[in-house]
Amino acid sequence: MEVIRTRIPDVLILEPRVHGDARGFFVESFNAQTFHGVTGLDVTFVQDNHSRSTRGVLRGLHYQIRHAQGKLVRVSHGAVFDVAVDMRRSSANFGQWVGVELSGENFRQLWVPAGFAHGFLVLSETADFLYKTTDYYAPEYERSLLWNDPAVGVEWPLAGMEPRLAAKDSAGLPLASGETFD
Repeated sequence: MEVIRTRIPDVLILEPRVHGDARGFFVESFNAQTFHGVTGLDVTFVQDNHSRSTRGVLRGLHYQIRHAQGKLVRVSHGAVFDVAVDMRRSSANFGQWVGVELSGENFRQLWVPAGFAHGFLVLSETADFLYKTTDYYAPEYERSLLWNDPAVGVEWPLAGMEPRLAAKDSAGLPLASGETFD
């Protein structure tokens, strides 16, 4: 597995080894020893989630103010533009974002540490999005950072389309007035 550091050093792109031949492919999508060995992180995942969305769906930018979740995310089918925003006031990267395309073809994964808002935009007709979390979903602590907050400036690859949002994402708060981490 190869690790690619992003401009926010805590957010990592992981590229697993893919073994393929005329029959298809095999990829080990997660191995705790390998993950620890290449990242130096000792995390325990407690929940796996799987969502399917259609082109133009934008989910996020979500975070939990208590019971913050680290996430290891990947796409098994389709393609998304995946985004992590640093919500830690004590960080030199507070309010900055990283975006990467994840797809069923590139096999990339993204490590999103606790203390970050996370979201994605579906680029393909459909996308199956899978993620492992380090804490359980706690809806009473879930928050949404406004997906298009100009103070953050995420450059979503919308290509002229209007994103399809859930009500909670349309009502997300800008960075200046939302809850953050110390």
